[in-house]
Amino acid sequence: MNETAQENGNLSLDDRLEMTRGVLNMLKNWGLRAEEMMALLDLEGKPRHMVRYLSDQPLPNNPGITKRVEYLVRINDALRTTYPLNPDMGRRWIRQRNTKLHRRSPLAVMIEGGERGLVNVLCHLDCTYAWDMSGSKNTSCRNISG
Repeated sequence: MNETAQENGNLSLDDRLEMTRGVLNMLKNWGLRAEEMMALLDLEGKPRHMVRYLSDQPLPNNPGITKRVEYLVRINDALRTTYPLNPDMGRRWIRQRNTKLHRRSPLAVMIEGGERGLVNVLCHLDCTYAWDMSGSKNTSCRNISG
């Protein structure tokens, strides 16, 4: 997939289908149900319609959905680097209550908080992202999630 085209939102249909399948497979590997996937991606419709996205329909070409996909991919990358010897840890970590997230699971924070929740979880996992978001003054995600 061409990264420049992705940044400009000019992906071909094949690239969009590939991205959709990759993201949905990533979310399936986290053990998420269709309703949870729809909430994370801010998709309208019924959970049974998620099957379409795995076969022949790309995710909507919407800047909000694209931004959420970017956050989710970065969260997945951060989980992979945080737990390099245990690829299944993401499935467990995503549902486990976390003291740094006010005793809520990362999944709950992301679903209930929308885009801000995705950013909060990403900040918790990826210190470089938290550093960038803080303006290099403070790496605490609590200050970002306000």
